[in-house]
Amino acid sequence: MKRTPDLSAATWRKSSFSDGGVNNCIEVADGYPGLVPVRDSKVPTGPALLIAAPAWTAFVEFAAER
Repeated sequence: MKRTPDLSAATWRKSSFSDGGVNNCIEVADGYPGLVPVRDSKVPTGPALLIAAPAWTAFVEFAAER
């Protein structure tokens, strides 16, 4: 059975591509082996997506090329 990690104590950080504003920004949390929790910074109490680490790496590499 897969279990959802407890993110209540997660330390979230904004994207390094953030312009410092409050709009259109995501946050990620470190410290979850094999997973990258991602959430909308405008809704910090909202749901988080749990993305497999290899998929997140591929996404970041793709985005960096743009």
